[in-house]
Amino acid sequence: MNQVRTKMHCSEVVIAFGQTESSPVMTMTRRDDPVKLRVASVGRLLPDIEGKIIDPETGNDSPVNMQGEIVTRSACVMSGYYKMPEATTEAIDKEGWLHTGDLGEVDQNGYFKVTGRIKDMIIRGGENIYPRELENFLYKHPKVMNVQVIGISDKKYGEQVLAAIQLKDGQKATPEEFSEFCKGKIARHKIPRYWDFVDGYPMTASGKIQKYKMKEIFSEKYKTTS
Repeated sequence: MNQVRTKMHCSEVVIAFGQTESSPVMTMTRRDDPVKLRVASVGRLLPDIEGKIIDPETGNDSPVNMQGEIVTRSACVMSGYYKMPEATTEAIDKEGWLHTGDLGEVDQNGYFKVTGRIKDMIIRGGENIYPRELENFLYKHPKVMNVQVIGISDKKYGEQVLAAIQLKDGQKATPEEFSEFCKGKIARHKIPRYWDFVDGYPMTASGKIQKYKMKEIFSEKYKTTS
């Protein structure tokens, strides 16, 4: 966002967040928001739109700045999926809240942040690990151009953490170097077991990274060591 704002000279660029099922936006930053909020949040709720963060396990409302599932309720929410009543019931609860499947937080001023997808969450030995948190940390390494974190099957722990790293041009690195980079800075159980250096990632036609395909590829690659 900062590059769009500066290199592309779009000084008033804003971010909107939502999905097709909510027709299609629930929050948006405003042109007069501070730059930090315009590039690091997805803004505040739009008029007549309800939204909050809940604990995905209990359904209870989450405190300010606590990660949970983003849910929304308004006249914008779809009536349901066409001829798919079971899928509709899973997506929209009895109180009319659409469960987005997105993880996020909201601060004391009502600004939302998206922190990942519930289905991307890694459960290693009973511990919940959020890929976005690790990705944001690994981007701080000076050699990293792009990084994607996924969970792959493991007989002992259920899942293990794998980081697929795309290095900047001309750079070389080792798994040991990145493991050392993590020590003392993130919890030990969050440090990836596997490090893979890649030239790119499987993508959709619209340019989105397909993590489910990455899981298939790397689960096959490392199944003998799991």
